[in-house]
Amino acid sequence: MQLLDYLVFVTYFIIVASYGYWIYQQKRKQELDSKAFFLAEGSLTWWAIGASLIASNISAEQFIGMSGEGFFVGIAISVYEWIAAVSLIIIAVYFMPVYLKNHIYTMPQFLTRRYNESAALIMAVFWLFLYVFVNLTSILYLGSVAINGLVGGDSLHLILLGLSFFALVITLGGMKVIGYTDVIQVAVLVLGGLATTYFALTIVASNFGAEGALAGFRTLMEQAPDHFHMIFDKPGPDSSQEEINKYLIMPGILMYVAGQWIVNLNYWGCNQYITQRALGADLPTARTGILFAAFLKLLMPVIVMLPGIAAFVLAKNGNLPDLTTKDHAYSAILSFLPSGLKGLSVAALTAAIVASLAGKANSISTIFTLDIYKKYFNTSASEHQQVWVGRVTVLVAMLIAIFFTWSDLLGIGGEGGFTFIQKYTGFISPGVFAMFILGMFWKRTTGTAAVAGIFTGFILSVVFNNYAPLWFGPDTLLYTAYPNGKGGYEIPFLLCMALSFFFTVAVMVALSLAGPKVNPKAFELDKEMFRLNATSRIMILGILMILAALYVKFW
Repeated sequence: MQLLDYLVFVTYFIIVASYGYWIYQQKRKQELDSKAFFLAEGSLTWWAIGASLIASNISAEQFIGMSGEGFFVGIAISVYEWIAAVSLIIIAVYFMPVYLKNHIYTMPQFLTRRYNESAALIMAVFWLFLYVFVNLTSILYLGSVAINGLVGGDSLHLILLGLSFFALVITLGGMKVIGYTDVIQVAVLVLGGLATTYFALTIVASNFGAEGALAGFRTLMEQAPDHFHMIFDKPGPDSSQEEINKYLIMPGILMYVAGQWIVNLNYWGCNQYITQRALGADLPTARTGILFAAFLKLLMPVIVMLPGIAAFVLAKNGNLPDLTTKDHAYSAILSFLPSGLKGLSVAALTAAIVASLAGKANSISTIFTLDIYKKYFNTSASEHQQVWVGRVTVLVAMLIAIFFTWSDLLGIGGEGGFTFIQKYTGFISPGVFAMFILGMFWKRTTGTAAVAGIFTGFILSVVFNNYAPLWFGPDTLLYTAYPNGKGGYEIPFLLCMALSFFFTVAVMVALSLAGPKVNPKAFELDKEMFRLNATSRIMILGILMILAALYVKFW
């Protein structure tokens, strides 16, 4: 990075910090109101909600991890973004009315009202561990490694501390500050990301005797045709280990049976970190914001995946000889950028990292304060006490994440960033999603079934991911496991999620059938809750039409 790059980056930092401080000052009188601090209740507009959803979602695991998977498997990794767009439609239409009608502010609160305190407490603890030890740590690690590689390669710990401090300052201002600064973060993220992709494509074109971004895209399709298919064929006896490894990550058409839907519906609809942005708004505002986020999701592969394919083509033709692992693909592309634009791209990456850290930390403080501290430690806690406990929780969570990230104690670097997050989140996703979907839409589901579902989903996920091929063999009626190149066999983890989910649902249904025909704690649903206005219908139609065109082109 040159002087101009640093000036661009510092300008970004000053703008975000100043705007965040101004927002904080505007609502300073509400700073000790718990709902204002945790939810920004009623004060986020639809565009702030949509932007905040994307800013919190797109982070180092996308810029670094998904770009790395773009390098390895190609456009198929876009399924996580494009199915997310459909999932957001489902959340906006069906999930949000249930949450808002029943005044749900946290996910454990949903479990308390629909099931019982036991289910809520178990999941609160699960979520806290997941957010701190998987999400915060992986975002910090991947982000620090990426930025360190760009600014000189010997400032990893300083960058780690800087990212943590920046996120900490934003988080301590509350959800309103997070939500509105996320609008700037998304603008920087999209602008810097698109600029990076544009120059990556022009660099590819120039290396093959052509000019322009469109020529670069055509060159990618010519030089890496296997990287432009959404569906992989099932490996056969003659398949290479690389083909098998790709299938383990993206198991063809089978991943659409349940795995991708569980990942996305659980993430976008049953996740405090995400839903928190919309829970403080009215239904029309929340819906429009979520659908706006769905439009932005369609754009994300252009920003986070195409640079990875560009890196693959350049490396294959000897133009990136120092590229050693897929998680370095995005950083390698950034090294080509001219002075000034490199600073903008680093600002975009930093914006994504800081926004995600802030959103995650706020969710950790919300769950701990409202669902653990106020319920079990101080039931009479004042608004003032709740806000300060939330702030202390943010600080403690960040310090824990820094400690485990400092020397990569969790082995994130060896696992691969994107895979690390998807795999370990996937251990609880089947049980959580089964609990929520049955709890919302089947009135017979009982609290006993919910608690059983938590443990069944987790245990089965561990069994299918780690032990089933060893215990039952690599080929059964339920699954086919493939050589993983490490002396063992693996079931694709998206299929593991599907199997865990189906068996968890079966257990929950069986236990619920032993209970009353209508659980007294079941939610009341009516058709009016799900009625859409004209704006929502037009937005949904636009999203589906764009998505259909993409799949027709790249199937």
